Amino acid sequence: MRKFVLLLMTAIILTMASAAFAASYPSKNFECIAPAGPGGGWDTTMRMVAKVLTEQKLVTTAMPVVNKPGGGGGVALTYMQRKKGDPYELIVFSPPLILINLTGQSKLGYKDITPISMLINDFGAFAVPKNSKYKSLNEVFEAIKKDPKSVKIGGTSSLGSMDHVQFLVAAKAAGVTDLKGIQYIAFQGGEGLAAIMGAHIDLLSTGMAELVGPKESGDVKILALTSPKRIPSGPLADVPTLYEIGINAEYINWRGIFGAPGMPEAERKFMEDALKKMTETADWKEICERNGWTQVYLNAAEFKSFLDKSNEETKSLLAEIGMLQN
Repeated sequence: MRKFVLLLMTAIILTMASAAFAASYPSKNFECIAPAGPGGGWDTTMRMVAKVLTEQKLVTTAMPVVNKPGGGGGVALTYMQRKKGDPYELIVFSPPLILINLTGQSKLGYKDITPISMLINDFGAFAVPKNSKYKSLNEVFEAIKKDPKSVKIGGTSSLGSMDHVQFLVAAKAAGVTDLKGIQYIAFQGGEGLAAIMGAHIDLLSTGMAELVGPKESGDVKILALTSPKRIPSGPLADVPTLYEIGINAEYINWRGIFGAPGMPEAERKFMEDALKKMTETADWKEICERNGWTQVYLNAAEFKSFLDKSNEETKSLLAEIGMLQN
């Protein structure tokens, strides 16, 4: 009986301590991780999230963003393992979180961090230099069919990660059979944009938001987007989808916020609620419209179910193009 009472008292004390801690949360600055260099989709998303959360006073402590590029997100994912249980570590991720695990680039995956909220769907884009000989994406694929090594494809993710895979998905749908023969060069952050604007590569596969500025300045021409439907307004409204140019494919780049592995439940719930409120603000809606992001909010439970389903679907896709390792 005495042992039971002691256990009960211990449980009550721990619960009260947890509640007291949660009530004071947050009480210090966060570290918000973008798993790539400045200027890319992860970086932009994390910075906009931190900006709106703090400006709307949904989070009352500072949320500095730290870039940890490398390995298609693998470097940042490994870093998060050292922050187990820390409620002040946040990270943004998207399909590479699943891809780098299934293609064997990392032993870690989506189960090794804590899902908090999915926020948006973004889409990919394929751009060529302003003076490119290629006037359409179909011309690019015809050249690849004749000689896969004749076209240099660049991307801002690692081999077998999102920018590479979204191009392979489009290529396969366009009738390219030698997918492994396609020459893909991985860049970090803004290096890919510099390469395409300098005509050092023939085509850049990346997120569409990253190409808005270069398109508006006339430095690149965007040949197609991977969105299911054309973007209704803004600087990308004149760019066709893959479907519109006769390629029966799409590729959705979801993005969401995660905590460290083992993030305490009370603090996770606080961040989930704060992110939900953020998505309802005019500032966030304007940011999404400006970047061409589609708002698709999922809470933690819904996000976890989505990730489980997406993992299985991605396995099938990678197996089909010969890149499944795990």
